[in-house]
Amino acid sequence: MLQSERTVFVVDDDASVLRSLERLLRAAEYTVEAYASPRAFLEQANMERPGCGVVDLRMPDLGGLDLQEELTRRGLAIPLVFLTGHGDVPSSVRAMKAGAVDFLSKPCDDADLLAAVERALARDAEARAARAEAAAIQARFAVLTPRERQVCSLVAQGLLNKQIAAELGTAEKTVKIHRGRLMEKLGVESVAALVRFVDRLHVSPDRTR
Repeated sequence: MLQSERTVFVVDDDASVLRSLERLLRAAEYTVEAYASPRAFLEQANMERPGCGVVDLRMPDLGGLDLQEELTRRGLAIPLVFLTGHGDVPSSVRAMKAGAVDFLSKPCDDADLLAAVERALARDAEARAARAEAAAIQARFAVLTPRERQVCSLVAQGLLNKQIAAELGTAEKTVKIHRGRLMEKLGVESVAALVRFVDRLHVSPDRTR
């Protein structure tokens, strides 16, 4: 993905800092959106796009940590790099525990900031890829019939066809048919591949029944 296809959202109430950060990031060929407050960012930014945030820690009304908590509450997984002229250990620990990529003190070195932004964007790309993979797996699992889901769960637990038949109160031949169909639908060719699929699905045996 090109630099320009990724957006860096900069949030800082200091206009001069905001302009400086915007110039630096644009010079590095990132798409940049600058906001003078967290509320403006929350109201105006399209956070579905690939990107990350560079956020001042201390701002009037709503601070950087408050913004981080609000994004989490809304289910928006945007990697954040925090900047502060008033850094302290508790705030840093709190930010990092909540998933911040980095915590830099103002004035920060340009190279350090750009490196932190690149780490944040890499984290965003990995998270988006993982979500896309999970959605694709869920979509494949969704096409199974209720009975195929039951058989899928039991096969993944290591049960033989005759054991599955006894468990479900059906004929072994019927289990074989369901098993063949579900493996075809899921695009797996072995029990090992099926077990890996179920593991990635994060579905417990009870949920598939």
